[in-house]
Amino acid sequence: MTWWRDRVELLLFVASTVLLAGGGAAWLAHVTTVADAAWVGGTVLGLVFSVAWTVSAVRRRQPSVDVIALLALAGALWVNESFAGAMITVMLGTGQLLDAHASARARRELSLLVERAPRTARRRVAGCVVDVPVDEVARGDLLLVGTGEVVPVDGRLMSGAVLDEAVLTGESLPVERPAGDVVRSGVVNAGPPLDLMATAVAAESTYAGVVRLVEQAQASSAPFVRAADRIAVVFVPLTLLLAGAAWALSADPVRAVAVLVVATPCPLLLAAPIAIMSGLSRAAHIGVVIKGGGALERLAAGRVMLFDKTGTLTQGQPALADVVTASDHVDADELLRLAASLDQVSPHVLASSIVTAATRRELALEMPQDVQEEHGYGLRGRVGGHEVRLGKAVWIVGDAPAAWVRQVRRRADLDGSLTVFIAVDGAPVGAFLLEDPIRPDAPRTVRALREVGVSRVVLVTGDRADIADTVGRIVGVDTVLADCDPADKLAAIRTEGAHAATIMVGDGVNDAPALAAAGVGVALAARGATASSEAADVVLTVDRIDALADAILIARRSRRIAMQAVVVGMGLSLAAMVAAAVGLLPPAAGAVLQEAIDVLAMGIALRAVLPGAVHTIAMTPSDIATAHVLRTEHDAMHAVVEQIRGVADALSTRDSDLVPAHALLDRLERELIPHERADEALLVPLVARALGGSDATASLSRTHAEIEHQVNRLRRLLRDVDNDTVQPEDVVELRRLLYGLYAVLRLHNAQEEEGAFSLVPAH
Repeated sequence: MTWWRDRVELLLFVASTVLLAGGGAAWLAHVTTVADAAWVGGTVLGLVFSVAWTVSAVRRRQPSVDVIALLALAGALWVNESFAGAMITVMLGTGQLLDAHASARARRELSLLVERAPRTARRRVAGCVVDVPVDEVARGDLLLVGTGEVVPVDGRLMSGAVLDEAVLTGESLPVERPAGDVVRSGVVNAGPPLDLMATAVAAESTYAGVVRLVEQAQASSAPFVRAADRIAVVFVPLTLLLAGAAWALSADPVRAVAVLVVATPCPLLLAAPIAIMSGLSRAAHIGVVIKGGGALERLAAGRVMLFDKTGTLTQGQPALADVVTASDHVDADELLRLAASLDQVSPHVLASSIVTAATRRELALEMPQDVQEEHGYGLRGRVGGHEVRLGKAVWIVGDAPAAWVRQVRRRADLDGSLTVFIAVDGAPVGAFLLEDPIRPDAPRTVRALREVGVSRVVLVTGDRADIADTVGRIVGVDTVLADCDPADKLAAIRTEGAHAATIMVGDGVNDAPALAAAGVGVALAARGATASSEAADVVLTVDRIDALADAILIARRSRRIAMQAVVVGMGLSLAAMVAAAVGLLPPAAGAVLQEAIDVLAMGIALRAVLPGAVHTIAMTPSDIATAHVLRTEHDAMHAVVEQIRGVADALSTRDSDLVPAHALLDRLERELIPHERADEALLVPLVARALGGSDATASLSRTHAEIEHQVNRLRRLLRDVDNDTVQPEDVVELRRLLYGLYAVLRLHNAQEEEGAFSLVPAH
């Protein structure tokens, strides 16, 4: 029974074609009895299916144009126009087959995920490896993933790995990931066996979330019924009225049947669904799951975009912003190395941030020993010959914090940062500031949305006003609504929706009501399953929000092509109906003409399969590889930039010690300047090629020159003074120069991340 159900469209098409062709062969052989019998059989076959489709539409209380095909087939039998009836059945069979093929094409990329879902994981237990059901994997479990196996849950790499991420990102080439990187479930191990520490259970991992999206998409109603239904409400009565008038005025029922034959609305039944399903397929290919044709239509109509902040315009997970040391004699990189070594065995999200920062700076990590978690406070263990503790300030520094601790807390409060304090061998030695950085592609995404027709962009967040305003200014929104709870977000959507169609973008549990209330809800599910992805109409499975602008372009193009196919096809059908009504087009000729109209309409619709204009930047593999190398060096320079601020903070006019400043200058000339020159020689031309012109890189080149100019000024200043001759005004000038250089570098790094590195596909 299942076999028949899965292949009914193919069977209808084959049977109707065989009956039509067999009848044609018999007619050419002058065996008219056999020809009529074959064509009558084809007509009856189509009549049976049309009755079933019409009854199904009535049960769903859905307007349907299938009633026209039913009347045309019944009329063809009544007036003995069996050839026309058999031709209509072939048209219907062709339409059903193409519709089924388009549906399968749209879900093909995602269905592969369901088929490849891992059922078991290999867990390391007491020196051996045990196969366990994937649902039994817990956070903190150490897993072994063999060559060619799918990563079963989200986790952190314990060693470097080569991964095939094509199924999630579309990136065709395997990528290398260093130890400490967080990897998503669903990617394939393309290198030697790797060890992975689970940071999420299976139900909360990326793979499970995408599988649920696929199941929802497969269970959704057939796409693009809205426009067809609206037209059907007008077209069906018009057809019946014209057929009745032709019959009444001519007293010839054949004319009425001829009108019904050419009125068979295959452009609605075939062409429009093909265009819309092609749009769903194109969107899925770039990592955007649109849950049906209705959602695609609403996405195309959206004019007001509302963004949540955390995880949408920002990364959604903490990143290391700075390392603050308790004294000048403590090395910040060594503190980070010790902390990251200990955090390798912790599944906590802040641990992932610290480990990632250390691996990006290419620090040599060690496996810790005797690790213990102090619940609610932090983590302790031994790294090399040192006892290391990480956690809350009260556990690390006690109730009487030093001045440097108060400074850390002040900076954290000003910047909205999180803090993790560290003690080595029992002594508090520093702290890590972690913040949720703005996505580098967020400003470009907002500009791209305006280019595709979004007229208003609103930031709606539960965060405090000063942080929300900062994010809003940087990304370029029109309005910022801060301190919003879920009810406030719903009210904002209703207010904006009163003026234009709305699109809401979010990724948190508290965003789910707003996503459901908006015209279109868009959820980010690249990092795992959330309640928002269940409530949303559109889900991004890639960790890039700029895909949303491309999805809107795809939706609008698909809808436009669908309507073109409908207008052209139905317009020609209306002209043919008039010709049939006045007796210029008999049923048999009308059936052939209608087939030609259908082919034309489908040809128009198939244009949607072809790629259209998108905002995605095309880069060559060699440019991508170069950009990744430069990005690694760029990340390593963060420590140098923060050292500039640290040296400036420590300067004093009362006790002038220029040794740290000289050491900083040496590092700037040895590390920073060569990196900036490499960026000018390699990154600037790369970005110019990607964006199609050198004007887009002028600001990058200018800041490269300014950075080198400021370092030269620093060299001249330090050359003219030393510890014996330094005056208070020299220290003031040195501090001013260092703070200026720090500000320029921070701005320049943000420019590179937004204007250059955000163009590059992820690893």
